Amino acid sequence: MDWQFIGYIAFTYLLASIPFGYVVGKLFGKDITKEGSGNIGATNVTRTIGKKAGILVLILDLLKGFIPVYYAKYLFFDTKHIAIVALTAVVGHCFSIFMKFKGGKGVATGFGVLIAVSGKVALITFLVWLGTFLVSGYVSLASIISASLSWVMIFYLVGDLYLTKAVLLSSILIVFKHSSNIERLLKGTESRFLYKD
Repeated sequence: MDWQFIGYIAFTYLLASIPFGYVVGKLFGKDITKEGSGNIGATNVTRTIGKKAGILVLILDLLKGFIPVYYAKYLFFDTKHIAIVALTAVVGHCFSIFMKFKGGKGVATGFGVLIAVSGKVALITFLVWLGTFLVSGYVSLASIISASLSWVMIFYLVGDLYLTKAVLLSSILIVFKHSSNIERLLKGTESRFLYKD
């Protein structure tokens, strides 16, 4: 049994579980789970506390995905191990042990994973996200579409089956965590970040 890898997976999960949105909210005297949408992600932090706090949470959540995957590439080399680390990072953020297995929606952490796996895929995914966001004004729609396409780009541009599976499962989880947003989008009641009515 590879205890080094098991230990690294545990480290990855615990790191990704740190609810930076909740922590930053507390620093500003607010319980982010009781503000706005109640989500601990950067979007809700930006809406309820401000841009600086939101950017800080965005960067910290992104690093939770980037750091463990980046170093896993040098520690374990084979993509099967790297893929497991990548998926663990997203799962840790979405189901935090520190938040009674609740958590964020995995977008920033998932993007951090993509940066570590492939800069090219991360750039294209970001451009898809940005284009959708600027056209629609919805953060949620941009996140859903870019996440849904990310695994396809991994498959064609990276061509590794293990990484493709990890990103596909991460994408499914991210879309699942956006279930309430999808429902509101279909009803026309989702809150826009841009072009507010």
